[in-house]
Amino acid sequence: MEDLGLVAWPPTPIRTGRLVLREPEGRDRALFIELLSSPEVNAYLGPRRRDELERETPEVPERWPGSFVVELDGAMIGQILLRRATRHRRPAAVGKADLGYMFLPRAWGFGYAAEACAAALDWFDGVLPGEPVVLTTQTANIGSMRLAAKLRFREVEPFEAWGAEQWLGMWSPATPSS
Repeated sequence: MEDLGLVAWPPTPIRTGRLVLREPEGRDRALFIELLSSPEVNAYLGPRRRDELERETPEVPERWPGSFVVELDGAMIGQILLRRATRHRRPAAVGKADLGYMFLPRAWGFGYAAEACAAALDWFDGVLPGEPVVLTTQTANIGSMRLAAKLRFREVEPFEAWGAEQWLGMWSPATPSS
């Protein structure tokens, strides 16, 4: 995200009850390739070919502001991305921060995605207070739709893209009650 250049990067690792969100490191490369080539993880996006990823993935993958590795017990289990939506199929999303996430199948069903995304959103609100965040997912992706609801994303609009019904939601930081 271009405006994250104004904040210290990488941030101090973010710790939750079970997880650490940190900057990607060289030791994460093999798991990034596994994540990006997994047919299960990318069922709604389309997996990339493993041989292409082996050639194209740098020694330290995804090392830019807004890219967090999600670590459990010292090993990467997923990735959180917060980046500026400079182009989007929906005008309501352009210019907003966009939340993306992927987790290895062995990490599914334990609440890690909700815990990690909530921590990333809290961090984001700390560095860019009051800024809304958007999330786009296919409506057929029930797990992602549940996560969006759990994280308090509110529907902006459904739309058709890539041959499937999509959902655009927006998150705004909770305002303290007076």
